[in-house]
Amino acid sequence: MAHMLETPDTTRAPARTAPPVWLVVALACAGQFLVVLDISVVNVALPSLRRGLALDEQGLQWVVNAYSIAFAGFMLLGGRAGDLYGRKRMFLVGLGLFTLASLAGGLAQEGWQLLVARAVQGLGAAVLAPSTLTLVTSAVQEGAARARAIATWTAVGAGGGAAGGFVGGVLVDALSWRWVLLINVPVGAVVLAGAARWLTESRAGDGRRLDLPGAVLVTAGLATLAYGISQTEAAGWTAAATVVPLCAGLALVALFLLVEARAKAPLMPLGLLRLRSVASANVAMFLSGSAMFCMWFFMTLYAQNVLGYTPLEAGLALVPSSLAVIVGSKVAPRLMRATGPRAVAVLGTLVALAGFAWQSTMTADGDYLTAIMIPGVLMMLGAGLAGTPLASLATSGAAPGEAGLVSGLVNTSRTMGGSLGLAVMATLAAARTNGADTPQALTEGYALVFTTGTAVLAVGAVLMWAWLPRTRAGRTG
Repeated sequence: MAHMLETPDTTRAPARTAPPVWLVVALACAGQFLVVLDISVVNVALPSLRRGLALDEQGLQWVVNAYSIAFAGFMLLGGRAGDLYGRKRMFLVGLGLFTLASLAGGLAQEGWQLLVARAVQGLGAAVLAPSTLTLVTSAVQEGAARARAIATWTAVGAGGGAAGGFVGGVLVDALSWRWVLLINVPVGAVVLAGAARWLTESRAGDGRRLDLPGAVLVTAGLATLAYGISQTEAAGWTAAATVVPLCAGLALVALFLLVEARAKAPLMPLGLLRLRSVASANVAMFLSGSAMFCMWFFMTLYAQNVLGYTPLEAGLALVPSSLAVIVGSKVAPRLMRATGPRAVAVLGTLVALAGFAWQSTMTADGDYLTAIMIPGVLMMLGAGLAGTPLASLATSGAAPGEAGLVSGLVNTSRTMGGSLGLAVMATLAAARTNGADTPQALTEGYALVFTTGTAVLAVGAVLMWAWLPRTRAGRTG
């Protein structure tokens, strides 16, 4: 409290109010890494989870969906809470909740206990993730430096998804499935300590209160939509178990938009969606996420269920892809300075499209080089190239007071796209295999997934070229 009584010049001393930019970026990226890692790290552990907790196929799907539904449903609320109550505070709250839920999940003795822990993890991630991007964009001045910082954030986040298979494989083979969750505890504790010590508080609430009606409606709407999407694999698209929550979710989102149009201090000012950069980049992020998210899921299943890899071997097989996404993210800012973010986003999407098209030719007796490594590298190199300009564009036009909200919107678009994409792709694969579990049948199902992903990315590339603004990178962040 003593520092509050000092003179204004003393309170603004750099040692207290301005930690090194690299440290802020490093802490924010560490939080984002954990969030994204936990989307994919459980994939290679699913067979072990099934044996350890006696989960059926639907239960295994819920291990993934419980996290992603809570993650998507609470993201906008988490982003706005950061704006109003402080980005550092929400970072600490989200990471603390995420870490405790990881501990509970790792110690679970029953399937339902794991699913509850995964849902709470998703809630913590939804509070944490928007703050990670907002901390980065607030710490770095708009321009080329911010583009490089966002590239680092994108690379670390994408690397978290990419590293999930490898980390999960090592932990499952060396220890047990429980450690894919327990590993978050010591890492989370270290990041929490660093964030509490070094991050400075920032907010842009101006005394406003949280729009509770809007928060309830959008959270319920997105969570209900995500739940409906998750039901498609087990029940199909026309079953009541799917149609009812999808319609209810759409109705809740529509009601949310009506409430926001009348609210004095809305959770999401609708004017944001009139910004071309925000609207176009988020739609592009949604489409890209719908294809990219399921890549790791089905590549891991293909390696283990068809080619006979162990969890560790499957994780090692995807290491080149993990490196490729980092390379793509770090190269993107240089290309953005030369050609602008729109061209780089389209280029990255086309590179990823080539990888998806290649992967769609997979066979039941494919060799590592041509069936996993090369197409995987192309897919993730493209994802890294496209992710940085899209994130830069999506956060470039908003006022400082909306930074957390826009960051939440970016993560919501990507996560909802991933949830929808995984549900659709899983349904397509299941329909093609028609219940058969032979290597040939599974391969045909997985191949159809990548064929569909190729078509989605083609649509995305056309949309990006036609809709993304042509603003140069130096002006868009």
